[in-house]
Amino acid sequence: MPTITINKHIYHNYQILETFEAGIVLTGPEVKSLKKGQINLKGSYVTLDSKIPEKPLSNVISKYSLPCVWLVNCHISAYAPAANVQKNYQPTHSRKLLLKKKEINSLIGKLKTPGLTLLPIKVYTKGKIIKLEIGLGKGKKKFDKREDIKKREVKRKIERVMKNF
Repeated sequence: MPTITINKHIYHNYQILETFEAGIVLTGPEVKSLKKGQINLKGSYVTLDSKIPEKPLSNVISKYSLPCVWLVNCHISAYAPAANVQKNYQPTHSRKLLLKKKEINSLIGKLKTPGLTLLPIKVYTKGKIIKLEIGLGKGKKKFDKREDIKKREVKRKIERVMKNF
């Protein structure tokens, strides 16, 4: 499970309560660009949206369908050798995430709690498939961040002392 990229600021700013594994709907050049590591998750977020995209994926759209899960503001650079194919490529367009029906229903229920949000944590490959780990997180207050830093420093000091003995 080689990791392509990790959103490093997530664990500093948010307390992750639960994680989910989601697939991403990508084009061919986007996949190649991703495998080269040309992705930036900073400033991106995940949202639930019941709106139908401009070009629906199927001709029949159910009246009772679940909301779609979207990755918003994630920057995937254009793949240079495919520049003639991707003339109007937008690197930060929204990308659909693929989750199971149970997971989407679970997210709908949990996101009704105030203060919870969905965040992209890391992008990795599972075999030949690209996956995104998303987390249900709650924002940390300033004193929570300071407390985490203190705990980390104490842990490092203990490890240094134990290393000498």
